[in-house]
Amino acid sequence: MANTPALHLYTADTPNGQKVSIALEELGLEYLQTNLDLNKGEQKAADFLKLNPNGKIPVLVDQGTHNTLFESAVILTFLADQYGALGGKGPADRLLIQQWLSFQIASVGPMLGQLWWFRHGTTTTNEQALERYHRESLRLYGVVEGELAKRDYIAGTHYSIADIALFTWLRTYEELDLDISTFPAVRAWLEKLAQRPAVKRGLTKSRQPAV
Repeated sequence: MANTPALHLYTADTPNGQKVSIALEELGLEYLQTNLDLNKGEQKAADFLKLNPNGKIPVLVDQGTHNTLFESAVILTFLADQYGALGGKGPADRLLIQQWLSFQIASVGPMLGQLWWFRHGTTTTNEQALERYHRESLRLYGVVEGELAKRDYIAGTHYSIADIALFTWLRTYEELDLDISTFPAVRAWLEKLAQRPAVKRGLTKSRQPAV
């Protein structure tokens, strides 16, 4: 009988969920993945709330270290620290990666998430909100453009969890009706990351139907 993997990911096909699937694939780890149906409210079920009282994906359960973790940035940092990859080489490098990871959590995710909601999630039209979040989202793409114009990856010369976290959000520009033609470095970076085998596998696993 095959051993059950120690890692169990609870996730869905959203930018925050995709991050962890990609990281696990990049690290070459064995894991179980349970995809939740968010439309059915499975993330609010009693059993899931025991894992994350906030009722949101992703959650990673690590039987080996007896950790149950929620919040994607924490999970990515845990994986990078635990397996010694994607998290930086030395304290200064690690801080730079954490800085850009925090930028995604505090700025990119909330702004693009609000733009998605006002474009696709609500039954009413709020032009003022659409204009605000459209403008702010493009400003954030500009911040990333300025950095990627200077280096290969967002936190330096090495691919990291900061790239993974930003990639899953910034790749949604077409769905958000954002014109990023003036951000060539971002476009090139998105295309480069999209060709990584582990990124392809992570995105494919995230698209699997909930069971």
